[in-house]
Amino acid sequence: MEDPNKLPHPYEPFAGELPEQAAVQSVIDRRKFFKLFGGGLAVAFVLHDLFSFADEGGVSMPPSVPASQVAAWIHIGEDGKVNVYTGKVEVGQNIRTSLSQIVAEELKVPIASITMIMGDTDLVPFDAGTFGSRTTPQMGTQLRKAAATAREVIVDMAAKSWNSEIKSLRAEDGFVLNTATGKKLGFGEITKGQQLLLPISDQAQVTAAKDWKVAGKTVLKVNGESFLTGKHQYVSDMKLPGMLYGKVLRAPSYNARLVSVDTKSAKAIAGVTVVHEGDFVGVAATDPVTARKALQAIDAKWQENHEQPSTATVFDYLVKTSQPGGGRNAPNSKGNIRDGLLAADFTQDRTYHINYIAHVPLEPRAALARWVDGKLTVWTGTQRPFGVQDDLAGVFNVAKEKVRVIMPDTGSGYGGKHSGEAAIEAARISRVAGKPVKLVWTREEEFTWAYFRPGGVIKVESGLKADGTITAWKFQNYNSGGAGLSTQYNIANHEIVHFPSDSPLKQGSYRGLASTANVFARESHMTDMARQVKMDQLAFRLKNLDDVRLKAVLELAAKRFGWGNTTKTTGQGFGLACGYEKGGYVATCAEVYVNNDKEVKVVRVTQAFECGAIVNPLHLENQVMGSIVQGLGGALFEAIDFKEGKILNPDLTGYRVPRFSDMPKIEIVTIDRKDLPSAGAGEAAILGIAPAIRNAILDATGVALTNLPLVPTGSLA
Repeated sequence: MEDPNKLPHPYEPFAGELPEQAAVQSVIDRRKFFKLFGGGLAVAFVLHDLFSFADEGGVSMPPSVPASQVAAWIHIGEDGKVNVYTGKVEVGQNIRTSLSQIVAEELKVPIASITMIMGDTDLVPFDAGTFGSRTTPQMGTQLRKAAATAREVIVDMAAKSWNSEIKSLRAEDGFVLNTATGKKLGFGEITKGQQLLLPISDQAQVTAAKDWKVAGKTVLKVNGESFLTGKHQYVSDMKLPGMLYGKVLRAPSYNARLVSVDTKSAKAIAGVTVVHEGDFVGVAATDPVTARKALQAIDAKWQENHEQPSTATVFDYLVKTSQPGGGRNAPNSKGNIRDGLLAADFTQDRTYHINYIAHVPLEPRAALARWVDGKLTVWTGTQRPFGVQDDLAGVFNVAKEKVRVIMPDTGSGYGGKHSGEAAIEAARISRVAGKPVKLVWTREEEFTWAYFRPGGVIKVESGLKADGTITAWKFQNYNSGGAGLSTQYNIANHEIVHFPSDSPLKQGSYRGLASTANVFARESHMTDMARQVKMDQLAFRLKNLDDVRLKAVLELAAKRFGWGNTTKTTGQGFGLACGYEKGGYVATCAEVYVNNDKEVKVVRVTQAFECGAIVNPLHLENQVMGSIVQGLGGALFEAIDFKEGKILNPDLTGYRVPRFSDMPKIEIVTIDRKDLPSAGAGEAAILGIAPAIRNAILDATGVALTNLPLVPTGSLA
């Protein structure tokens, strides 16, 4: 009999690959891309992907071996199919495809033979999480070495089998070829499906980027058709037989204390389970409508704390509650600020305010939990499966081996899904109900109870000579964080520090972390200094830069934008900004138009980006495009509004994200540095858009804005 708990594999294999594209300083033209397919549906490569919903159905588990061994990462079956294990997860950045390309390149197997097994704590080696743009430089490197080691061992095994010299053998397309005799053996025939229990070798010969044949090319998104058709399943789509739908009682405001609760009316509803454990109150029912009715039937009394900071007072609060010493981000100093200011012909002192903003993932937090014989399995959208496993083990006081976390995919995260609240809530209700429970946060819950990008206050004091040489730079960040804190500019005297503060809102990681705030303040201030000495924004930056990679993206973006070649008209303004974060170098040029009513329209954006050797050109462009669009919202109008512990705009009506009507013309140009290691691209590309727009508004109007968002109502009025 078919297992009722096992869902069918949701993906059908199909194939297709774009021809090789020029990658150096290339702009990918989407019209040409789709024209290759006759204007119809773009059918993409599908690498067989494990959608692990119950038993593994033929996917072998890695052995209990150290992560230093090949078998922990790669297994080749007798049929030649390749399983690749990684704790990194897919949150829309398409890392499933690029990691598969890396393995296919080094192992010398067809990319369609690879199954990526991602984010399943029962199957993959431990991983801290998918964040910090670490997947490509760290996991890519790990899998590259593991695959190269496996390839060399397989060739050696073939040589012994044939009693041949290794120099006459070549690995190719999943086979070992004997160039002397013409014989060939499939990898599966050679390994006979056995685990490769040997250490990963640092001496294994990896392929230079200039010689890549699979990596470095545009391979279409794994399972791309399923995303286009809606066939792809996220946690919020999943079902198990007998599954219940869960809801959780939420406080009316932050720091509210539950005084009393009456659940009798909820328990009286047929098919409803009520869970009341301390301050946690949840319900489960056979359908979502009944679950909502049961939640509404609960009579709860709360004691609220109305003496909390609000949007109007938060910036003063962050400065007043700051902690001397800079926390973990110790002061970064050079020279003497006083001497630098005394040597300056001009000085400038500004304070920048950064509002809290939400991640707004397409899919809110969701989890499906099931207890069987004392073992808990949770399917949830998280960037840290092993971190959630630890949390669950702690909450329920069970061994980690009794907790399995599976991350099938989540509908975006942007740093906002490091925590496992929904997983814990679903598991608590499931344990009492004795049935699987799915819990999906509403959009209002996501806006209110998830964490935010930190708000902050940044104070900058600077000095410079009349010729544009910067003599002093004092940069103080309150609360928003230390990422991107240091300056890339040459400044003889600087003092840079981050002061942690008491945040009134739950805060955490966001795409680019605090570098979105720090680069905004730094690049805004750079343009203000350029205006003080009547220098061009680009020339001023280049004068104070030695970093050749940062200069390269600046010069390329400016060239493609036509910087300095356009005569301004009334209301028109141009701005630029640049930055570096986690191995990525970015420069952004923006054109804005401000009409007579002072309404701001972003007309055009050109962005240059470099992150070493490019693994997949089209998907790098997608990452950069997504960063620009997301950064546009944070630049112009995204901000959390709160008062007395309540979020006042917990929906997409009150919290505005970019719309189609907000989109400027966007040109993306990338630099493919095949001489440099590949870095991640998920974070650095967001840094330039906000300060570039701000500087363009300044160029158009003479108004030097110092707050993010810049124009929350769309107008400078």
